[in-house]
Amino acid sequence: MLTLEFHCHTNASKDSLTRPEDLIRAARKKGLDRLVITDHNSIAGAVAAQKLDPELVIVGEEIMTTRGEILAAFVQEEIPAGLTPQEAIRRLKEQGAFISVSHPYDTHRKGGWKEADLLEIIPDVDAIEVFNSRCMDPRFNHQAKAFAEKHNLPGTVGSDAHGAFEAGTSVLLLDPFQGPDEMRKVIRQAKVKTKLSPWWVHLVSRYASIKKKIR
Repeated sequence: MLTLEFHCHTNASKDSLTRPEDLIRAARKKGLDRLVITDHNSIAGAVAAQKLDPELVIVGEEIMTTRGEILAAFVQEEIPAGLTPQEAIRRLKEQGAFISVSHPYDTHRKGGWKEADLLEIIPDVDAIEVFNSRCMDPRFNHQAKAFAEKHNLPGTVGSDAHGAFEAGTSVLLLDPFQGPDEMRKVIRQAKVKTKLSPWWVHLVSRYASIKKKIR
């Protein structure tokens, strides 16, 4: 089986200082087979990382829409922030991308979703993120999992790593696949290994954000 980290960030995100090469090194050290890099509203870091390790890295993006954040893998063309969820999904579908939804019930983050908005898009997404290691309240993950099960949607999990040391905290274990279509076929049989990150990892993001503003 492959070990897949679906949600992590490089220094292309405003709240991460992790260089692509450092993230790759950490992922390889921890035995990860695939790494979906999902920087905020950018694919620059993921593209740079894929050039360094094309077997490991899948280009992804975490996109801030007008209602919440969407998480995508196999992104070929960057999607800008500020679109409606429907427009962002339409553009991702044109690329054949695999589409999930980031930490949908996390009300502590700007990218969280209201359930009414989620219900509008579930016919057009491939999965829901049912566990995010950086959720401060475990109830958010429980709610996301219950929603996915109720609507018969596969679940993704991710570390949401903003520091290289976080990579691999939560991973999917699934059959080998190539490309988004094969990923859609194997995702329902995936097993998960999950763990909540300690509260202080959010200080890493805060520090990175402040440091970039100073620069």
